[in-house]
Amino acid sequence: EVQLVESGGGLVQAGGSLRLSCAASGFTFDGHAIGWFRQVPGKAREGVACISSSGFRITYGESVKGRFTISKDSAKNTVYLQMNSLKPDDTAVYYCATTAGSISQQQRHYNYWGQGTQVTVSS
Repeated sequence: EVQLVESGGGLVQAGGSLRLSCAASGFTFDGHAIGWFRQVPGKAREGVACISSSGFRITYGESVKGRFTISKDSAKNTVYLQMNSLKPDDTAVYYCATTAGSISQQQRHYNYWGQGTQVTVSS
């Protein structure tokens, strides 16, 4: 059974940092790309960052470039999202997802999703 479990969310002041983790199981970790997405109630889910199965290809959403860093630890089957210089606009539920295809910022390309973790940035 494919499982993706996010953790690391919480409440932080603007300018602060958080590191999210996505622990994966039930599939060949190094054979799949992983993406981070976020969603605010009433808005479409937004692609934040994606990393290829090899880890060599990475893309970021325009709104997080230069502030967020995605990485993977194949020994732990875990993908991380380091979030620095957080802004109130970063407040959302953050999800990780996996695809056997190429990395993509579009949620429709992803097959399996975690349950999400809440990130709240206060001003």
